[in-house]
Amino acid sequence: MRETFVSSTSTIKFVLEVLNSSTFQVALVVDADTRLLGMITDGDIRRGLLRGIRIGNPAIDVMNRDFCYGTSDDSDDRLLDLMKMHGIKNVPVLDHAGRVLRLVKEHDSMATNSLANAVVIMAGGRGKRLMPLTEDCPKPMLKVNGKPMLEILIEQCKKSGLKNFYLSVNYLKEQIIDYFGDGSRWGVKIDYLIEDKPLGTAGSLSLIGNRETNSVLVMNGDVLTRLNPADLIHYHESQNCMATLCVREYESTVPFGVIEVSGNCLSGIKEKPTFQYLVNAGVYVLKPESLSFIPDNQFYDMPDLIQDLQKLQHQVAVCPIHEYWIDVGRPETLQQAHATWESE
Repeated sequence: MRETFVSSTSTIKFVLEVLNSSTFQVALVVDADTRLLGMITDGDIRRGLLRGIRIGNPAIDVMNRDFCYGTSDDSDDRLLDLMKMHGIKNVPVLDHAGRVLRLVKEHDSMATNSLANAVVIMAGGRGKRLMPLTEDCPKPMLKVNGKPMLEILIEQCKKSGLKNFYLSVNYLKEQIIDYFGDGSRWGVKIDYLIEDKPLGTAGSLSLIGNRETNSVLVMNGDVLTRLNPADLIHYHESQNCMATLCVREYESTVPFGVIEVSGNCLSGIKEKPTFQYLVNAGVYVLKPESLSFIPDNQFYDMPDLIQDLQKLQHQVAVCPIHEYWIDVGRPETLQQAHATWESE
């Protein structure tokens, strides 16, 4: 349990290290006497990042003070009821002074080893920016440290409990279909969304029809990230929204002094300023109802769907990715992936 303890002055970066190394999915913010001040989950951190909180800020900036807890008088059944009632996986047990006695984790029998959600991986693009490497090889089949990117994505999702896949294919599709088949070699089920013509990053989703009743994870086939797919799905479901768009922080530095003027007079000079933006990370979760908004057999990109959902007053959540992320769409980023991606 003590592996989850952090102080209110611990950095958010340190809290992330605790979350990643602990068998629990929560960090407990305690004082010197182990009195519980608050709790922090991965979702708390992502919501904080969206508010502009930096990863070097103290834990107190993102901790949840309104937490659920049990007492030493509560039975295990009572604690499990609390977890079910509040939709949480851990509950701390406190003494009369608010000190942490133990942290009860959801029973293994309650936890599921698999998720019913389907995964769609967009693998139909031509990869023009990677020519000539993609002349005879589909972009998602390019290898990173000896393994096709598409295989890396499938194995990551399977590790998170996701076993139902759709691969959207077009360019050199036979290579992908011949390599993966029905997915049985990986212990998963693979169906193919075959595009007779390029349909963009969302158009092929119309081929799913009404087969899915759970939220669908959609990924570009050239994105590598350490984001846990199951955590993303749980985050999406906690937001009660039609879609979730993953974003990544991007910095751009102007290589010149930026001049500020007031009328025709100089008001200031900012030397080589850096601007920060949130950019589309190519990973999404969609409620199954959202698939009905995608036109049949038409070129249609995912940003089109997101904007159309917003126009219809449907809520779209944003999930920041603080984990490793790289878009392997250019020769230089492919080389970067070779240097930075470590297979598990």
